[in-house]
Amino acid sequence: MYSESDIEGAVTAGAITPDAAAALRRHIAATRDAPAVDEESFRLLTGFNDIFVSIAIALLLVALGQIGASRSVALAGAAVAAASWLLAEYFTKRRRMALPSILLLFGFVGGVAWALVGVMIDLGGDPSERAQAMIGAGIGLVTAGAAWLHWRRFMVPVTVAAGALALVAMVVSLVIAAIPAAHEAVYAITLAGGVAVFALAMWWDMSDPVRVTRRADVAFWLHLAAAPLIAHPVFQMLGVLDNDGSAGTGMIVLALYLLFGFVALAIDRRALLVSSLVYVLYAMYAIIRSAGGVELSAAITGLIIGSALLILSAFWHPMRRLVIGTLGDVGRRLPPVSALAVA
Repeated sequence: MYSESDIEGAVTAGAITPDAAAALRRHIAATRDAPAVDEESFRLLTGFNDIFVSIAIALLLVALGQIGASRSVALAGAAVAAASWLLAEYFTKRRRMALPSILLLFGFVGGVAWALVGVMIDLGGDPSERAQAMIGAGIGLVTAGAAWLHWRRFMVPVTVAAGALALVAMVVSLVIAAIPAAHEAVYAITLAGGVAVFALAMWWDMSDPVRVTRRADVAFWLHLAAAPLIAHPVFQMLGVLDNDGSAGTGMIVLALYLLFGFVALAIDRRALLVSSLVYVLYAMYAIIRSAGGVELSAAITGLIIGSALLILSAFWHPMRRLVIGTLGDVGRRLPPVSALAVA
């Protein structure tokens, strides 16, 4: 499977002409009965060798982590980060292998954060909650810087999302450090961070509305990062999983899910729908149970939600046309709903 960024790279390298690339995109859109933008294409595997190499990388990094941890936690993190960077020089920079590149990115960024946490553990002491929050903010900032360095070197699309998550963690920690009582409003702060990441994702998305460059891949991962930061705090603040699953709460959840569906159709991204799925399943289960269908409530819930999502998938394109039609000038800046436009 080849992503839009692969096609773009082939055009840049002169392997195919821009006209041939445009013809390929039109052909794919016609065979799938939908514009290429509707497919949310991204590359995860270039072949089975990706899986083979990823397993080997995972074994190596876990082993290095365990060996390093026998001396110190900081050494374990540093070993994983260093190995991930060195391996990326070959498997990412030269081979351009998709899944190993993603794994090595998380190995490097996670290794840096792990090493910093290890330094704090090795130093010992019993810092106050405020000091712990400040330390957490510092770790988030350094981790975001590590992600930026990785992006500058390897430009793996998921890197921007990893850096954004680190910055959100930094901001949450700084707020809690500045206002200790803010830990009681951590869901609201996280929601604000999720909205900021969503805005960043839209900035990348709207810079390439027809999704033919690497920017669309970056936006995909940013949306994937933003969705749980938005959905989880919203439903947690509603106490969806904490109460007895009343029908009233279930109706509120369903209304929010419809709103998320409207947004997903408008921006042509499905991450919000996936991230909030567990909550809408629970809400529908509560509604059916309150109506007396106790024995088959789980099965009926799966039947209804599964059927609804399949219908949404089958009619995604015409439903997007209806949604975009209600947005006026804003809709014209979003991904197209007609045949793929090619410059």
